[in-house]
Amino acid sequence: MSALKKQEGGKHYVMPIQPIEYITKNKLPYIEGNIIKYATRHRNKNGAEDIKKIIHYCELLLELEYGTK
Repeated sequence: MSALKKQEGGKHYVMPIQPIEYITKNKLPYIEGNIIKYATRHRNKNGAEDIKKIIHYCELLLELEYGTK
């Protein structure tokens, strides 16, 4: 069985492409990958908490990539 079809804990989101596939195929770095992951799942998992994580990762990206605080 493909690891993409398997889930450890929780459940897979029902969508045409899993976030990990999109992130990997587009060779996204860690921070951008997490932004995609949380943006994709927020409605089905942690709601506002995931949106806050997106904001935090965007702040990290601004600071680490562009020196903006």
